[in-house]
Amino acid sequence: MSLSKIFEPVLLGDLQLANRIVMAPMTRNRADVDGTPNALMAEYYAQRAGAGLIVAEGAWPSPEGQAYCRQPGIATTRQVEAWRQVTDAVHAKGGRIVLQLMHSGRIGSRHIKPGGVETLSCSALQASGEIWTDAAGMQPFDMPRALSTDEVRAVVSEHAQAAKNALVAGFDGVELHGTSGYLAMQFLSSATNQRSDEYGGAAPARARFALECLQAMAAAIGAGRVGLRLNPGNTYNDTADEDSAATHAELMRQASTLGLAYLHVMKAPTVEIDAFALARTHFKGPLILNDGFDGDSAEAAVRAGQGEAVSFARHFIANPDLPARLAREQALARFDRKTLYSAGPAGYTDYPQA
Repeated sequence: MSLSKIFEPVLLGDLQLANRIVMAPMTRNRADVDGTPNALMAEYYAQRAGAGLIVAEGAWPSPEGQAYCRQPGIATTRQVEAWRQVTDAVHAKGGRIVLQLMHSGRIGSRHIKPGGVETLSCSALQASGEIWTDAAGMQPFDMPRALSTDEVRAVVSEHAQAAKNALVAGFDGVELHGTSGYLAMQFLSSATNQRSDEYGGAAPARARFALECLQAMAAAIGAGRVGLRLNPGNTYNDTADEDSAATHAELMRQASTLGLAYLHVMKAPTVEIDAFALARTHFKGPLILNDGFDGDSAEAAVRAGQGEAVSFARHFIANPDLPARLAREQALARFDRKTLYSAGPAGYTDYPQA
């Protein structure tokens, strides 16, 4: 198939993209120990600035929100200033970049967070599974403490401040991480949310936390610079919902009223849910489609009107010049799974241009 549509410019809210090829957020664990971005990360993102939009990896808005070792934050002055080298490097090559805001909630370990920092969630339910810690190897997820109603509102405010910090750091916008079993999805899902206040119960109330975060972020930096990522049917990190399609449709409908830049929707991991059709039906705004696309399928999806843009994750790992390779119909390199989360440049910045 001739690839032309995905190379057309597109406007997502206030974000003008040179093409419709988006780099999806991917945790790569290359930040400094305290969550400060570094020159290696600037090189990595600059190599991939040919994307119409880069969604940078999930960054924690507060120390309580950190999930992984060497995961960047956007909470301290040092982190904000250090992110500037990343955004400057991308902008110097004509790219656009937004930052995904990711509060991990109950996904994390005391062996990762600074001393005295609690693990918090909507309910006091420990996630099944383990997490890698540099200090103590594999460890079970912490038992979280349930947030009080006032504390939930404080976490919402942390998201607004993180959005402001992102703009100071030079980002063009932010994206709320609403999937993969992190805090927004913990509130959203019936299996993890056992609250009896206004943030728990039926789907509209379980969607309240994510909606209030989006509202606060939009008030802080403008709705046209705010996106949302969702994955109906996702059960990652021990998350489940009694009716994931209906629950996500509720959040999509509510978010649709805010004038967001986009909804970034992942293909459902179950054949019972057509996540793209669900999003097109319930979200009245631009869609970025994600999961499993190659050049031809991305072109077909955009031509068919399923979404305004398509995001790629694994293809961007080993193909820093992915848009150019797609344009030339070149074969794509494969990434080394062993170096996805290791420290240093190997498997990160050493993949060659075609």
